[in-house]
Amino acid sequence: MNEAVKSLLTRRSCRSYKSEQIKKDELETVLKIATYAPTAMGTQSPLIVVVQDSEELKELSRLNASVWGRENVDPFYGAPTAVFVFYDSENKNGVQDASLVMGNLLNGAHAVGLASCWINRAYEQFRLPEGEKYKKKWNIPENYEGIGICILGYAEGALPDPKPRKKDYVIWSK
Repeated sequence: MNEAVKSLLTRRSCRSYKSEQIKKDELETVLKIATYAPTAMGTQSPLIVVVQDSEELKELSRLNASVWGRENVDPFYGAPTAVFVFYDSENKNGVQDASLVMGNLLNGAHAVGLASCWINRAYEQFRLPEGEKYKKKWNIPENYEGIGICILGYAEGALPDPKPRKKDYVIWSK
């Protein structure tokens, strides 16, 4: 089986990470893959922010958990790296462009041997006053909104087996 196909078929979301920080070259490769995601008319409109500082990650995780309504849970599952992806709300294809970046982050991580998971609530998180402070700190323009958070790290334990594919996933036109 082709390695790219094998990688796409075996990627799983990880919800338990080792505390060890990922290697710089692995992260740089994943980020390069993310920046090669297709974007409408090649605009490359999404913005990507990488956070590896443990204290900043704890605060961002706490903020995300507050949106979730589960203050005593770590929605980043102990991952040592989080990649925040923002879309241009003034770009009619911004959501799609940023979603493709998220997909490339997830698949690129698996291709280089990292575990990953898409974490939701980025939109709500960065609309809170505390979230807006982070956007300002990172120089994210006001018209940009959070689309998702890709957590990265080394898996603690085995990843789950895939669920069986549903029978009506693909519909063939007659």
